[in-house]
This record gives sequence, C-alpha cells and structure tokens, in this order.
Amino acid sequence: MVIAMRALEKKLIRNLWQIRGQVLAIALVIAAAVAMIVLSSGTYRSLELTRNLYYEQYRFADVFASLKRAPDSTLAEIGQISGVVHASTSIREYALLDMPGVIEPVRGLFISLPEGVNPLNQLVLRSGHWPEADSTEQVLVHEAFAQAHDLHPGDPIHATIYGKQHHFTVAGIALSPEFVYALGPGDLIPDNKRFGIFWMNRDALASAGNLKGAFNEVALKLSPAANPDEVVAGLDRILRRYGGTGAFTREDQRSDSFISSELKELKSMTRIMPPIFLGTAVFLLNIAIGRLVETERGQLGLLKAIGYSDNAIGFHYLQTALVIACVGILIGWPSGLWMGHGMAELYIAYFKFPVLRYHITPGVFLGAATISLAAAGLGALAAIRKAVRLPPAVAMAPPPPPLYQTGLGEKIGLFRGITPSGRMVVRHLVRWPFRSGLTVLGVTLSIALLLSTLNFFDSIDVMLESFFHRNNRQDLTISFTEIRPDSAAADIRHLDGVLKVELQRNVSARLVAGHLSKRTAIQGLDPGAELSQPLDIDGRKIFLPAQGVVLNEWLARYLNIRQGDLMRIEILEGRMPDFRIPVTGVSKEYVGLSAYISRTTLNRYLRDGPVANTAIVTVDASKLESIYRKIREMPFVAGVTALDVSEALFRRLIQQNLFTIVTFYVLFASVLAFGVVYNNARLTLIERSREFSLLRVLGFHQREVAWILGGEVALLTLLALPLGCILGYGLVRLIVTFFASDLYRIPFAIEPSTYGYAVLVILIAAIFSGLLALYRLGELDLLSVLKERE
Repeated sequence: MVIAMRALEKKLIRNLWQIRGQVLAIALVIAAAVAMIVLSSGTYRSLELTRNLYYEQYRFADVFASLKRAPDSTLAEIGQISGVVHASTSIREYALLDMPGVIEPVRGLFISLPEGVNPLNQLVLRSGHWPEADSTEQVLVHEAFAQAHDLHPGDPIHATIYGKQHHFTVAGIALSPEFVYALGPGDLIPDNKRFGIFWMNRDALASAGNLKGAFNEVALKLSPAANPDEVVAGLDRILRRYGGTGAFTREDQRSDSFISSELKELKSMTRIMPPIFLGTAVFLLNIAIGRLVETERGQLGLLKAIGYSDNAIGFHYLQTALVIACVGILIGWPSGLWMGHGMAELYIAYFKFPVLRYHITPGVFLGAATISLAAAGLGALAAIRKAVRLPPAVAMAPPPPPLYQTGLGEKIGLFRGITPSGRMVVRHLVRWPFRSGLTVLGVTLSIALLLSTLNFFDSIDVMLESFFHRNNRQDLTISFTEIRPDSAAADIRHLDGVLKVELQRNVSARLVAGHLSKRTAIQGLDPGAELSQPLDIDGRKIFLPAQGVVLNEWLARYLNIRQGDLMRIEILEGRMPDFRIPVTGVSKEYVGLSAYISRTTLNRYLRDGPVANTAIVTVDASKLESIYRKIREMPFVAGVTALDVSEALFRRLIQQNLFTIVTFYVLFASVLAFGVVYNNARLTLIERSREFSLLRVLGFHQREVAWILGGEVALLTLLALPLGCILGYGLVRLIVTFFASDLYRIPFAIEPSTYGYAVLVILIAAIFSGLLALYRLGELDLLSVLKERE
C-alpha cells in the first residue's frame, strides 16, 4: 500500500505540473477568498478586541447624561438607582480657541479630570505630566488635536469660556475611551484641527463655568444584571428638575456609535464577498478535476485493473483539489495579512486607541483554510464520484467520439455569413454549455464585484451633494451657549459681510411609536426657512405645518410609522414636555436621524417665547476673516462650523481611505476574471490540441488558429459584460441595504462612467489571461499531438 501511495503521489505531482497554469488561476481565486476572510474577519476581531480591552481597562461608562446644573449632593441619590455600580460626575464647558494659523474659530470641549477611586472614563497619559493638584492653568490635550496643531507640553492655549479669556498651558497629551472618535457638535467626521478635547482640574473649570459645588455631566457603570432602560428612566426622573437632556446608553454615545457602525460594515463584508470567490472556485475545480479524470480514463482503467482501490483513486483526485486549495491558502494568508495592516493604518487615522495592533488569532487563519478546503472538496466531488464509478473495462476503452450534428442555429440560418473559424468557436461553446456558462458567470461576478466597489465614489458624491448643497445651504452654523431670544439674529446680521440669517432651536427628544422608540434631535425651523430644509424623495422642499412633524425616511422606517400617523414626542430638556403630533411628511436624507418641526410650535410646547440656540448664515466670502474675528468676541457663541471646510475635510478623508479599499477590490475582481477566463482558455487548448495541430498541418497559420481560441475568450467575455452590469446593479442594491445605519446611509447611485471603468478593468484582465493561453498555443508539438490515441 505504501508503494501504491508513493506511485499516486508521483502521479499527483506530474498532474499538477502539467496543469500548472490552471492550478495557479484557481489558486488565485481561492487566495482572494482567503485574503478577504483574513482581511475582514481579522480586522473585525482586532478592532473589537482593542475596543473591548480599552473600555474595560479604563472603565468606560455604560450610561451618560447631560444637564444644566445639579448640586454635588445629587450624586448620592443617583447612586441609589437599582443596577448602578458606580456613578461619576464631571463638569463640561465649550470654549472658543484662538489657534495660530487657523482663520476659523476653533472649538474646544473642556472637561474636569476624573476624580476619586477608580473613576469612570479614565485617561491615558501619552506624554508630559498630569496637571498639578492646585493648578488653574495646566491642561491635558487630546492627542488628535495636539498632533493637528503640533502641540507639546509647555505650549500655551488661549480660550474663551463664557465670554472670558483664559490662558492655559499644555501639561500633557492624553487619550480617553470616551473620545476614540472625537467628533465636534454637528460634525460628520473628526475635524482635529478645529475641534479639540481638554481636561483640567475640577475646581479651576468650575470657577470658569460658574459651577462651584455642582456638575453638568453624569456617567454610570452598571452591573451585568441591570436593565439599562430602567436605569435611564430612573436617572431622567432625578435629573429632570436640574435641566437634564435625557440619559442614554453606550450604544447612543457618539464615539462608540461610529466604532460599532464600522464593525457592522466589516461583518457585512465577510458575509457578502468571500462566498462569491469560493463559489467560483468550486465550479472551476469541478471542471478542472473533471477534465483531468476524462483525459486519464485509460490510466484509471489500468490502475484499477492492477489492484488500486476505488478509495485510493478517489483520494488521489481529492488530493489534487486540496493541493490547489493549499496553494491558494498559502497565497491568501500573507496577502490578507498585508491588506489587514493597510486597513489598520486607516483605522489609526480614524480611531484614537492607545494601541491598535492588527492581531489575528490562529482561529481566523484556520477558519479561512477550513472553508477553502471544504470548498475544494465540494468542487472535486463530482469528478471523484465519476472516477470511482468508472469500471476498468470501460475506462481502458477510448471515450466515444463527440456527436456532431446540424443544430437549430444552423437550420434557421443563424450562422449565415459567419466564417468557418467563427462557426468553430460557436460550436465549441454550444458543445460545452455548462463550462461556457460558468465562464460567463465568473466574469459577470467580477464585473459586479468591481461595480459594487467603484459605486462608493458615486454614492459619496450624491450623499455629500445632498447634505452640503441641498439640505444645508448655509456657509456657517453658529451654536449658542444657551437659548437666546430672536434678537440674537439681529446681532449676527449686523456683522459686516453677513448676508442672511436663519434661527433654529435644536433639542434632544425621544420619539415613540407604539413599542418602538428612538432618541434623536429635533430641529425647530421657521416655516419660511431656505438655508436648511427637509426635502422629499423627489428633491422638493417639504413645508412645515403649524402642527406636525417631518421625519427622515430611515427614522420613519425604524419607528414603522407613515405619513398621517400620530406619534409621541418626549422632549428631553427644558420643561421636558410630552405630546402627540401627526407625521406630516417624510424626507429623503442620507446622514443621521432627523426630525423637523416648526420652531414656533416647538417653543410653544416648551413654554418658551421666540428663542433659538443655533443660527445658520450665508456670508460674503471676501469678508469671512473679519466675521470670524467678530464672532470670537461674542460671549453667547459656543462654536462655529464652516460647511465648506467640513465638506472639504470629508472629501479628502474619504478619497484617501476609499482609494486603498478600492485598490484591494480592483485586485480581487481582476483575479476573479483572470482565473475564470484563463481556466476556460487553457481547458479549451488542452481539449482541442489535436484539432488545432491538424489545422496547422493543413496549412493554417498560427495566427489563424489563435483567432479561434482568442475568439472564444472574447465572445464569452463580451456575453458577460451586460450581464455583469445588470448583476452589479443588484449587488449594489444589496450592499446599500447591508451598510445602512443610523449614522449614515449609502445612496444608490451608479454613474455611466463607473460602468465604463468596471468594464475596462475586466477587459484588461481577460485580455491578459487570453494572451497567456495563446502563448501556450505556440508550444504545441504537432507530431506528438497528431499521434493516434488508443
């Protein structure tokens, strides 16, 4: 038996060498699947593990709440809520910073340093030292802001808090689990140059914000058995009398929401992409191993006749498939690891962890290998069954010649006018419909995969156009330190260069429809507002009635509510009114969860007069620097956001990061197209080697014979192009659904040029694989090929 296995192992090596081109093509397809599993699963697990360890080690809170002002004695009452293990309070104040080299007002969030034994949301000191206990001027700076402004310990910081100038000194650089993704109010992505986090001693910040003996922020740590909803309700009851704005759990905390959304996308990528490649590899192996069994019929009969068992022969062909899979695994492992490191670099730019190591557990590699080997076994199953069931006497006889007859296409004159070479191409494709269909399917999938990736550029353009130019047409968004009377609009309008001012009142609220609820912000707009407005699905402005609310499409779908239905709104700040109101419209938006209501109506429910906490303005660009200087001097201004700056930052970040991702997927799609086309062309060359050699002997030039083989590759590829575009359309629809979240939705948008780019890339891959197959055409040995096979 040992001798038998040695002989079969030698045969295995010879077989693999003879079909080495196909081995490499199929292995590359498997390698792409393995690389994608390692890339997505490895990155997902690394990011999740890093997040969880960071949160646990530095005691990231489970529940958060903001309020206006509460005495420190309230902490004892909060600690009595069932399920609360630890309660921590802090002071937070927004400020305007004067940073060298930045024209726009820079916003800063100043937070009191964590105090007590094992406080929540502990800081990681990256460099420098902690502020001295009695210092009123020393601060810690978030690492992202420090890097953006090249700040170091000892550098000065100038801030305006409640209209009063303060001068601070950087004591050290720090990180916090609360600000892994440091977003400023109203920002879509971190703007580290214009928004920063600072920590300082509590007494010093309390003096600056007039909060001596009080706090305006609460964080809670819960027991594993606690009911978060009940804790949130209990905390809201306590903070209601202190101007609470509604408690929320970790899943609604801004930083963690973005990380969770990224983890969701990584998981979706693992579910969608690898099965495409593994499914293609199954079909390729089915054809390759099946063809190998067919060409070795005589050898199989001889092996069985001299005593080789069916199990030994079956295992021999299974080994062939598994070796091909192992080659793919060995290529895919390091490729996925390399790509994973590239993805980790993107996350380092996005998320601020103390350490973000791209660490892949052995289980990821083993899982990818196991799935690939199982797919290889499945692909070889039909060929193995055929080899095992083939009787020795039948196997040793030559296979019956193929039956050629006049087909329907020729009878109805479909091939009239086609050259003899063209008929040879078409007849061969019709003779092997399964293989031809597989090749078309493989190229189709590669085009669809490429379209689903390139589509992101189109989708991002639509999303940004909608958010920055249609829904929001202001130049600046000015937030106030607290609600202001409508006369604040006149104060801003009088600034030289301000063209138009509109006021808003934005409040936190909980929207309730039946058993469903969602915490979000409600924007109170004036009915005649033009700079910020909800638009319907056709892009038309939705007018706000005196009594009604407009929800964006995603929020309405989440609450399972339609236009005309009644819903309950629980305002989470001020007097916290609770009222029912009809849904009068549904807007089409791609960012956030938005709800719109008349500002007059909102103020009436809150029992306030004509007040606002936000102003949106258009300005004369030539006077923008002067406007910024004047805004810094206004004591009621908490921050300013320039829409064009936010858009430019968003586009730059997206383009940089998306380029890396698209590069990976262009490579994957090209590998898929190459593997499928080359495998088909190589099999055709093996099967028709006698036919091609005969044509050469009869006087056909090698170029004429090459046209037959190349024509088959070209025809199959051309058939796949429209199908790939159609399937890509559907795949993009699927991905848009998978990647939708509360934070943003990717709009469905494919430009004609995107189809063109996808087709061009696949054509290049197909031409390259076809040329490799044609190169092998020149290696035919005409005399040996023409010898009669017994």
